[in-house]
Amino acid sequence: MTSTAQAPKSGAGTAHPDHLGRVVFIAAAAAMGGFLFGYDSSVINGAVEAIRDRYDIGSAALAQVIAIALIGCAVGAATAGRMADRIGRIRCMQISAVLFTISAVGSALPFALWDLALWRIVGGFAIGMASVIGPAYIAEVAPPAYRGRLGSFQQAAIVIGIAVSQLVNWGLLNAAGGDQRGTLLGLEAWQVMLGVMVVPAVVYGVLSFVIPESPRFLISVGRRDRAREILAEVEGGQSDLTTRVEEIEHAMRSEQRSTFQDLLGGGFFFKPIVWVGVGLSVFQQFVGINVAFYYSSTLWQSVGVDPTDSFFYSFTTSIINIVGTVIAMVFVDRVGRRPLALIGSAGMVVGLALEAWAFSHHLVDGRLPAAQGWTALIAAHVFVLFFALSWGVVVWVMLGEMFPNKIRAAALGVAASAQWIANWAITASFPSLADWNLSTTYVIYTVFAALSIPFVLKFVKETKGKALEEMG
Repeated sequence: MTSTAQAPKSGAGTAHPDHLGRVVFIAAAAAMGGFLFGYDSSVINGAVEAIRDRYDIGSAALAQVIAIALIGCAVGAATAGRMADRIGRIRCMQISAVLFTISAVGSALPFALWDLALWRIVGGFAIGMASVIGPAYIAEVAPPAYRGRLGSFQQAAIVIGIAVSQLVNWGLLNAAGGDQRGTLLGLEAWQVMLGVMVVPAVVYGVLSFVIPESPRFLISVGRRDRAREILAEVEGGQSDLTTRVEEIEHAMRSEQRSTFQDLLGGGFFFKPIVWVGVGLSVFQQFVGINVAFYYSSTLWQSVGVDPTDSFFYSFTTSIINIVGTVIAMVFVDRVGRRPLALIGSAGMVVGLALEAWAFSHHLVDGRLPAAQGWTALIAAHVFVLFFALSWGVVVWVMLGEMFPNKIRAAALGVAASAQWIANWAITASFPSLADWNLSTTYVIYTVFAALSIPFVLKFVKETKGKALEEMG
């Protein structure tokens, strides 16, 4: 039951940190989990054809190996919220880093196809945990005036991870003479690609030891003095720190620690706000964005692009992804979350529709006609640009801040889990759908992009500039 007592006012909504650089570092370190997600999402792009050839499997089986990590992501995301409430945000980051390191080593040294799949599930679990902890932690330590921009670090880290992995893949592929199964360091090139993931995993683990625990978690376990020190560090001296601690404590007293049962209600199993979070997660994936990162090289090769050029086009897509993310980071706290989402949806509809049109034409000598080929290439970049400047950032920011304190951790876990399940559905279905009809596949993605517009207009509320204690 919510208390009727008036919450103390500390002035946190207008607070600015004394050392913004330190706050930026803390957010960037927490977002390193997003880098791991992006790196893992794209690094497999360089191994798809090698895995198909080495294990002699068809499109359906290949898709399951590629997508199976996302099942681990869903489980990790679903359990991370409760785990974070019990042992803290930082400890969860450290567990995630250890699991991802183990996964990278195992994925680089598989002795069978099922073994590779197993290690990808372990890595997926780690990434799923990080996908929940990162946005929640950043939202809890960021001053409200900067929360949107700092929250967007999660997506920025994802797109940088994608670009770096493709650059590394390109370098390793060239070192192996252009052959994914060429020999490097005594292994096949694709194995080295997967093994290099050890580096960002270790960096993530090291960084987790040099950033502070969330003030809200510290207050929940009775460490008020340490929480006050961290609040002073991240919010500055303008706000009344004693009142700020009381403000957070008031919210915690009136809203008990989140449990799955707290999410229930409203006549449709979950509370309406939880369904909004699930809807944001599902729409973010059902537009087919991860097809551009899991399968882009294979996709371009399927319409006649040279393998070396296909890796180059994949890399240019990643650069566009970074540009769009930077645009979103600049405007998310100025324009707001909803306007960016609507602009992005409209742009994605155009890009996806043009791709569907281009892929509807028959191949000539194994290639798309010139006009359709250039249209497909440009439209793919348009689609990624509009996704990156909107849904790519907005969804992660909103999931970290839209839920009331009472249910934040548990609701974020459910929403993130739904995101991974949706990601799995798209990733696992694409090879078979593309074999059936590539153009119709893109029509499906176009429809979901179009449906996201009325969803945002009707159900999504603006969260720009509000303190977390004001949500819900």
